[in-house]
Amino acid sequence: MIYTKKYHIDWRDIDFKKELKLSMLFSYFQEASSDASEELGYSIDRLEKEFGVAWVLMKMRVDITRHPKLGETITIETWPLEPGRLSYDRDFLVKDSEGNVIIKAISTWIIMNLKERKIDRGQNVTISYPTIIKERAIDAKMKKLRATDPLDTAYTKMIGYSDVDFNGHLNNARYVDFIMDAFPVSEHKKYKVNSIEVHFTNEALPGDVITMKKNISHALKNGIYIEGTNDETNETVFKSKTVIIAV
Repeated sequence: MIYTKKYHIDWRDIDFKKELKLSMLFSYFQEASSDASEELGYSIDRLEKEFGVAWVLMKMRVDITRHPKLGETITIETWPLEPGRLSYDRDFLVKDSEGNVIIKAISTWIIMNLKERKIDRGQNVTISYPTIIKERAIDAKMKKLRATDPLDTAYTKMIGYSDVDFNGHLNNARYVDFIMDAFPVSEHKKYKVNSIEVHFTNEALPGDVITMKKNISHALKNGIYIEGTNDETNETVFKSKTVIIAV
């Protein structure tokens, strides 16, 4: 039940500090999840062709002890938890070449009806696993995220070709880039991410204009809240909380 995949961190994967970009880490998680699901018999292709549905990430929390660097080889271990009625949890551990756990993550997924673009409440496909692992990578629940103070506009972004994945909507890893882009490089030089949690609440499609809003009034104490809002519908596309520490 535990699926393992190795990644060598190359030039295309890093930021200006020669550390693995968070968006690439999310991409690694997405790829490992896809491969693990295929091994269990619930591949992306099968779900689409036989049932007209797709896996969609709804929430993810990532806790970082150390950021991997250029040239490192890391190992991602991932496993599913017991399925809920409409949601599916999957956990992750990232280990360095010596077997030390340097990153932990938990995630919640749903199955989306591709025609209706909504959660597959009719349960056209039933997910089950031969065995159930109860151990969690992070012993915590992802609760609702909400702003406690007024938000300031960071910037506005139109969703384009490079942002969209095979499901036709904004890819989850690109949300992380949008969050990181809410701060100038000078701030990234002073601080690094210790933990990030992202909730994906509504689809963002090509041509949508998203306004990023943030609150940094208690950044070092309570974390940074950032959300993206669709300019046309005024719907919240994502919410996030990032905990930072000084470099």
